[in-house]
Amino acid sequence: MDEKDTEWKEEQQRVDQVVKEIQSKITSFNERAKGLKEKVIDIRKNFWDDVTVNLDEPDDIIETQASLKQQAEFLSERERSHGQVSEQLKTLERMEDSPYFGRIDFAEDGESTAEPIYIGISSLMDEKDEEFLIYDWRAPISSLYYDYPPGHAQYQTIEGTIDGEIELKRQFIIRNSKLKGLFDTGLTIGDHLLQTVLGNNADTNMKSIVATIQREQNQIIRNEKSDLLIVQGVAGSGKTSAALQRIAYLLYSYREVLSSEDIILFSPNPLFNSYVATVLPELGEENMKQTTFFQYVDAQLGRQFTIESPFDQMEYYLTGKGEDYSTRVDGISYKASLTFKHQLEEFVHKLGDEGLRFRNIKFRGEEIISNQEIKSYFYSLENNIAIPNRMESVAKWLLNKISEFERIEREKDWVIEESELLDKEDYLNVHRQLQEENKFSDDTFDDFEREEKLLRKLVIEDRLKPLKQKIKRMFFVDIKNTYIHLLKQSYQTEKKGADLPKNWSAIAQQTIENIKDKYLTWEDSTPYLYFQKMLVGFHENRSIRHVFIDEAQDYSPIQFAYLKKLFPSSRMTLLGDINQAIYAHALHQETLLSDKMKEKHERITLTRSYRSTRPIVEFTKSFMPNGELIEPFNREGEKPVLIEVENTDILNEKLLQEIEKFQSKGHQTVAVICKTVKESEMVYRMLENKIEVKLMSQQSHTFQKGLVVIPAYLAKGIEFDAVIIYNASNTQYSKELERNLFYTAGTRAMHELTMFSLGEPTAFINVVPRNKFIHYKIHAVHKGQ
Repeated sequence: MDEKDTEWKEEQQRVDQVVKEIQSKITSFNERAKGLKEKVIDIRKNFWDDVTVNLDEPDDIIETQASLKQQAEFLSERERSHGQVSEQLKTLERMEDSPYFGRIDFAEDGESTAEPIYIGISSLMDEKDEEFLIYDWRAPISSLYYDYPPGHAQYQTIEGTIDGEIELKRQFIIRNSKLKGLFDTGLTIGDHLLQTVLGNNADTNMKSIVATIQREQNQIIRNEKSDLLIVQGVAGSGKTSAALQRIAYLLYSYREVLSSEDIILFSPNPLFNSYVATVLPELGEENMKQTTFFQYVDAQLGRQFTIESPFDQMEYYLTGKGEDYSTRVDGISYKASLTFKHQLEEFVHKLGDEGLRFRNIKFRGEEIISNQEIKSYFYSLENNIAIPNRMESVAKWLLNKISEFERIEREKDWVIEESELLDKEDYLNVHRQLQEENKFSDDTFDDFEREEKLLRKLVIEDRLKPLKQKIKRMFFVDIKNTYIHLLKQSYQTEKKGADLPKNWSAIAQQTIENIKDKYLTWEDSTPYLYFQKMLVGFHENRSIRHVFIDEAQDYSPIQFAYLKKLFPSSRMTLLGDINQAIYAHALHQETLLSDKMKEKHERITLTRSYRSTRPIVEFTKSFMPNGELIEPFNREGEKPVLIEVENTDILNEKLLQEIEKFQSKGHQTVAVICKTVKESEMVYRMLENKIEVKLMSQQSHTFQKGLVVIPAYLAKGIEFDAVIIYNASNTQYSKELERNLFYTAGTRAMHELTMFSLGEPTAFINVVPRNKFIHYKIHAVHKGQ
C-alpha cells in the first residue's frame, strides 16, 4: 500500500470516528428534543391549572398577573430551548453527511509538533477528551485555511496575533459519510475541489460556499473594521455568496450582541430573495431581514400613490417611444443625481420661512381646524428650530385642540344616537367598568347617567381615533402640493441659469401631471420620499447594525443618500458589478461602485469569474469595456453558439430543438432569456403547448428546476445550466446600456450558451474574436436538421 492509499485509509477512519460521535450527539439531542416537546405540550395543556387566578382584591389582581407572567415566561423559555435543540439537530444531520471539508496542520511558534485542525460548517467537540474534532469555518484559526499556503502564517485572536507554520493544507470531498476526494493544495482552495463543485448542475437555491472560499472572498467575509465596504465583482465572482457568508460570520463572531434581526439585505427582486433564502439556514443561522428597495418605497408611499416598479421603468426605457420619451429619459438621469438632492434641500430650507402647504382638519365632513390656522401656528414657532421638530410641536398642538373639541362634541345628540349601534361587546365592557367603579362605592343611584357618559366617551374616542392617528403620522402636512409648488417654483430657478437640464420645464410639468394623478414614476419615488422625510422627520432605524445592498450598481446616488439617512448607525456593504448597470440613470450618473465614490470606504475588487466555463467568460468579456481585467476560472466547456436566422418561424423551431438538446444532456435548469416582458410573454405562449415551461415575471417569488422564460433584468444574480438568448439581433441590442443587459444575460450560463439572432446580430458581437464562438446561418429548416 503506497503512502497515498495509507493517508486515504487514515482519513476515512477519522471520518468514521467523527461521524460516530455526530450520530451519538444526534441520538442525545433527539431525546432532549422529545423531552422538551413533551414539556411544552404539557405546559400548554395545563397552563391555567398552574396559575392562581383571583380578582377579588387589588393585591390579588397583581398576584394573578405575576403568576400569569411567570407561567408564560416558563413556557416561552421551554419553547425557545426546543427551537435551539431542533436547529442544532439540523446542523448535526448536515454534518453527518459531510462533517468537514478542510484540514491544516499548524504548529504555533515554540511548539515542536503541528496540530491537525479540521474545518467544517460548525464546531464539534469530543466531550470525553474535551478536544475539538471540527472547528467552525468562522473561528479565528480557520482563517489560516483560506488565507495562507503551507509555510509561515498568522491569525488574530482577542489576545493578539498567533504566529506559526502551516505544514499541511488538505481538502476533502465527503458525501454520505464517505471520502470521495482528497487533495493537498497551496495558496487558494484548489482547482480539484472547485472543478467538482462548479461542474455540478445549477440549483434553484444558492448554496453555501464555505468549502470553496477564496482568499479575496475571505477578505470580504472577515472584514470587521469598514463602515462602508464596496465589493466590485465581475459576473460569477461569488460576491453575493461571500456577502451571505459574511453575514453568517458576523452572527457567529458577535453572537452575544448581534442577531439576524439587526441585519437587513436589499436584494434586486423577490425571486432573488427566494434564491438565497437557504444559505444561512444551511449554516445554522436564522435569515436576516430581506426586502427590495421597491418593496420598502411602496410600503412608505403605496397608500398615497401608485408606484411604478424599477422593472416597469426599465420596460419603458427599452421600448418607449413618442415625444415625451426623451423628456422622461432626461428626467430619469437628473432625478437620480445629488444635484437634484441639493435642490430639494435648498427648497426645504426656504420652507422654514414660507411656502409650506397644510391640509384642513375635518371631522364628519366639517372643517374643525383650517389649514390657515395650522400654517399660522407653524410659522409662529422659532424658525431656527428644525422643520421636523416644529412639525412635532404642531402635532401636539393639534392633538390638544382635538381633545378640546372632543369634550364639546361628546355632548351632542348624534353621539348618543350612534351609541345605540355599538356592539354587544362594547356594552358589556361599559357594564364591567361600572361594576369595577361600584366596588369602591355603594352609590348606584346615577348608574344610568354614568353609563350614558361612558357610552358617549366610547363613541367619540372611537370616531376620533383615526383622525388622531393621522395627526401623529403628520397627515396634516400637504406634502403633495408643497412638492408641486417646488416644481413650479423651479421654472423661475431655471430662468436664472441654475444647474438644471435644458428641458427642465417639460420634465417638471410631466412630473406634476403624474403626481396629480396619484402616480409616482420610479425616478420620482425616492426624491419625493426624501422630500417628505425632510419635512416630517426620518425616524432613523437605529436598531439595524448592518445593511447589505446587492446589485448596488442599480442604485442611484440619491437612493444611496436616502438609505444613509435612514440607517445612520449602520455599517454598509455594497455589492455589484459596473458591467451589469442596466438602469437608465447609469448612463449619466456615477454608480455606487465607481472609483469616484466620495464617501470614505474600503474597496475589494473581484476579477475572477467562477460561474461560467472558460469559453463563455472569454466570449462575454470580449465585448465589455475593461473586459481584459476579467479572469476566467479554468473550467473547460463548449464554445458559445450564435445562430443567425431569417424569420421567426425558423427561430422558434430551432429554439425548441436547442431546448430539447440541452435537456437531453442532463441540464436541469435551462433559461430562455428575453430582452423585455413583452418578448418573454410571446416566447412563453409559443412554447407552452409544446413543452413544460414556466414564465418568470416581477410577481414570481420562486422557481423550480426545468425550463423558464425570463427577462434579462430579472435573471440578475441567478445562474442556469444552459442559457438561450432568444434574439441577439442588432435591433434588440444596440444602445450602450443594452450592452450591459446583453452581458448580464450571457453571464447567467454555467455550462452552455446559445444565442439566436433574427437578422443581423448585435454589433457588440462584432468586436469578439471569431475563434471565441461558433457562428452559423440558417436560411430554412430542413427535416432532420
